[in-house]
Amino acid sequence: MGPCRIDEAQTAVQLQLRLKRYYYSNSSGVKELAFALEPSFVAKWSKATPPFGFNGLGEFVYRRTYSRYLHGGDDAREVWFQTVQRVVNGTFSMQKEWLITEHRCWDEAAAQRDAQEMYERIFNMKFLPPGRGLWAMGTALTTQRRLYAALNNCAFVSTADMQDDPTAPFCFLMDACMLGVGVGFDTKGARTVDVVAPGSACPEHTGPAAVHAVADSREGWVESLRIVLSAFFRSTPLPSFDFAGVRPAGAPIRGFGGVSQGAAPLITLHADVIETLRPLVGRSLTVTAIVDIMNKIGKCVIAGNVRRTAEIAFGDPDDEEYVNLKDYDANPHRASFGWTSNNSVMCPLGMDYTAVCKRVAANGEPGFAWLDNMRRFGRMGNPADDKDAAASGGNPCLEQTLESYEMCCLVETFPHRHDTLEDFEATLRCAFAYAKTVTLGAPHWPRTAAALLRNRRIGCSMSGLAQFAAARGLPTLRAWCDRGYATIQTTDAALSSRLGVPRSIKTTSIKPSGTVSLLAGATPGMHYPEARFYVRRVRVAADCALLPALRAAGLRVEPCALSPATTAVVEFAVDAGEGVRTARELPLWEQLSFAAFLQRHWADNQVSCTVTFDPETEAAQLPHALDYFQYQLKGVSFLPRIAAGAYPQMPYEAITAQQYAERMSAVTPVNFNFNCAARAGRRGADDVDEVPDKFCDSDSGGGGSSGSRGARCSIKRGSGGSSGSAGWYAGGSGGGGGSASCRTDSGCASGGAAAVHD
Repeated sequence: MGPCRIDEAQTAVQLQLRLKRYYYSNSSGVKELAFALEPSFVAKWSKATPPFGFNGLGEFVYRRTYSRYLHGGDDAREVWFQTVQRVVNGTFSMQKEWLITEHRCWDEAAAQRDAQEMYERIFNMKFLPPGRGLWAMGTALTTQRRLYAALNNCAFVSTADMQDDPTAPFCFLMDACMLGVGVGFDTKGARTVDVVAPGSACPEHTGPAAVHAVADSREGWVESLRIVLSAFFRSTPLPSFDFAGVRPAGAPIRGFGGVSQGAAPLITLHADVIETLRPLVGRSLTVTAIVDIMNKIGKCVIAGNVRRTAEIAFGDPDDEEYVNLKDYDANPHRASFGWTSNNSVMCPLGMDYTAVCKRVAANGEPGFAWLDNMRRFGRMGNPADDKDAAASGGNPCLEQTLESYEMCCLVETFPHRHDTLEDFEATLRCAFAYAKTVTLGAPHWPRTAAALLRNRRIGCSMSGLAQFAAARGLPTLRAWCDRGYATIQTTDAALSSRLGVPRSIKTTSIKPSGTVSLLAGATPGMHYPEARFYVRRVRVAADCALLPALRAAGLRVEPCALSPATTAVVEFAVDAGEGVRTARELPLWEQLSFAAFLQRHWADNQVSCTVTFDPETEAAQLPHALDYFQYQLKGVSFLPRIAAGAYPQMPYEAITAQQYAERMSAVTPVNFNFNCAARAGRRGADDVDEVPDKFCDSDSGGGGSSGSRGARCSIKRGSGGSSGSAGWYAGGSGGGGGSASCRTDSGCASGGAAAVHD
């Protein structure tokens, strides 16, 4: 069981079973939450204008991604004040249930005051829960089905002890990915498990194979994978699978949204796993096989149309087999699925980075992680405390240190939306309270529940830092980081005492962000924009229900160059803010220095940092830079810059101030109530393909090839892309598969997976 003891796992399960369900039925028989904001308070906000950012882009992202269907027979969806109401009610209902169940004090009047403050700060986007929190908090997914894992962003699983149960790491990753959780994994289990012929343990069995009926559920799909893996690891007979019970293609997925692709992705996964393991019968499991199976699971999940997920692999920098996994000349069989994970190396301090950096200069991978720093330090400006001695990896964007089978919740704040430090501190208290509340919900995996309940790990993040630094300077940012961090520690102490739970092992990080920062009109995490003024292009289904409103507002909508019949491209003009520097203005060394600044003054977990560099002038500096910053960072990735206009309809295109003014003069504010009812018969379907963002965040999905870790790290079913196209956007629709980020991945994802970021 590794660091998780049996008694901890049992305690976690018992705690889950003890939770009482404080729900009440109204006259319609609909279950209501244990806590509810006062209706008169919510009514005031129903008339307020949400401060969505980036000239309609933020609201568009909200409408397509986080607005859920309301109760009732029609197809009406939430608007912002209702989403915030659901999230806050769900958060305080979790607190109320916990406190009453644990026989602790619950003060309804005080909770109402705190909830109203949280509501106001979310509504005004001073902080936002993670995308999965906006989507799932306060819904039946968590309040009735108790799938609290869906509220968490990311997880990690090590294969180091897989000899105890060789199927466990793979099944955990599949289960978590199907809940939209991004998962990291390592290759330490290679050569510790033998692959055997299915059924060899029962040679006397000569009759027809047993039949296993696959259940039409997440659990059913995961169990079918376990059976296939057990045949090759435990020599159990391989049954014949009956997929008749799996819902047909086109049927809605009601829990997470989207539509089913039928049993085909699972059938393909079974065949892919068998194809990987059968040649290894009689030999030990290899590094390649571990990563191949994990990647093929990711490909199955996105083809099955879960909303979003992500993978990252960790390996040894001296292991040529691992480092060469994305060399598709050497491993051509991996081109159709290798894109599903970003690959990083766990580096010992003081290593020679020269050889690995040659690969980075060519294609942006692998990324770098320093487990010694992750284990020994909180903020790198503080003395070593060895709090995370049991940690063994990190999440797909590498802003969180994690133990094996551990998961964590992120929350995002926007300091540039605050006038005073005192106001920002008040926001931090609310944001941290949201994330701490999520840790009250034990996931359904015993080892994960034990780690979560023990560590209560949180990643309270900041975005819009490029905007804040431009307006107020780094000295002010440093002061806000240091005092804000102290405020979070004080808040954690008080809140943990009130809830009767351990203090969080770590509390802060810098996530790269994606769709959530777009809602607030913020630059993502620590990253800088491509230009002050730019066009942001979003790819959507050609019959998307939101398009009439966008066209009526005067926004440019045109057919996608790769798939004009099925996909449209919408253009939003964006102003990142006065004085904001651009990514191309920041040399490699300054970007690394900014990451180190935040790792020293803010993040006790990690800073997710993708350093963009000029491959012609800066590639040779990579190993020298790592020599310095290996003692100041816990992880980093690099992304070679590409020329503007490398292919049609790039997601980001710099424009001049005059061009921006001309575009804005031609548009009016988008009225999303204009002809935007969901299409008849399509309730529950995803109308919009997620646009890939440049940096990774497991809240945004987007169809296709998962590029190098900072370029994108989530994977999501999209609508294909032209095989082998280049650049840090890959995909679109049509064609045979996804393409790569700014690397040499061909990423031809059969079955129509397109490129992404999350």
